[in-house]
Amino acid sequence: MAPKHTKIQFPLWHYLNQPLFSRDTKLIWNPQRFALVWRIELLERCLAKHSDAKGPQQH
Repeated sequence: MAPKHTKIQFPLWHYLNQPLFSRDTKLIWNPQRFALVWRIELLERCLAKHSDAKGPQQH
């Protein structure tokens, strides 16, 4: 049984695997800023996945 609330640790692997010479994404040097942006994007992905699972909305 998974715990109800889990603390997300620093995304070290994602931080180290940032594209260096990409025109699409900007390299974030500051680890604290990277963690903040990564958590926001994670939340956006989870919300998008949650809304996709609900199916089409009826008005």
